[in-house]
Amino acid sequence: MSRTSLLEQDWYRKPAAAARLVRSAPVPQLSVVVPVFNECDSIAGLVDEIVAALRGLLPFEIIYVDDCSTDASPGVLQELKRRVPELRVLRHAVRSGQSTAVRSGVKAARARWVATLDGDGQNDPADIPMLLAARDSGGSGIKLFAGWRVHRQDGTGKRWASRWANAIRSRLLHDATPDTGCGIKLFERGAFLDLPYFDHMHRYLPALMQRAGWRTVSIPVNHRPRASGVSKYDNFHRALAGLRDLRGMAWLISRSKITPMQEL
Repeated sequence: MSRTSLLEQDWYRKPAAAARLVRSAPVPQLSVVVPVFNECDSIAGLVDEIVAALRGLLPFEIIYVDDCSTDASPGVLQELKRRVPELRVLRHAVRSGQSTAVRSGVKAARARWVATLDGDGQNDPADIPMLLAARDSGGSGIKLFAGWRVHRQDGTGKRWASRWANAIRSRLLHDATPDTGCGIKLFERGAFLDLPYFDHMHRYLPALMQRAGWRTVSIPVNHRPRASGVSKYDNFHRALAGLRDLRGMAWLISRSKITPMQEL
């Protein structure tokens, strides 16, 4: 593998041991993907919450994708692997951003359905069973169940910036989604991997799924104050990136074509 390729600790380096582990463990019905960058103080508590929410409910795996953290995050994750058998750890060799980290985790996932959470602990893993229940009662054409932070626990400036961004995005893309920035989502792995990939794509998953011909549903979820660490984004740079991305998304939607077909 190249220096810039994705590494999974003790997975690619020990294929025989990894193969035995996969054979002995039940095939997961859900993969929980968590991208993380310099969140060492949030990792252990969030992993424990994921386990508490899902263990006994269905077979699952947790895939943490460390985006080349410079704090103690890699060591914390390696230590957690010793006591949490569902945990897998991937690490980018170079920092690549949240969208790439999410996609790396989804590509490595073994389950048909994937749930994502932000690594800062503001998303509540206890909401994952609710998303699964919505999936089970929804139609087959719904491929994304997106969290909606009705009572957002962020600073005033960040909340106002998100409201303006959501309003502009909704007007341009007509995606009928009140909150695309919420990190907790549930989607079908194959549908996600069919989407066009670009940096920041995780902010436009509803529009991208709808462009592909699928339905999406927004589900009100819990949102918690950040307990540790600092945000990796600021409003100014987020706005600059968002304007460029919106232009690109509008172009993608204008050039989309969905062709029904049948097998003869």
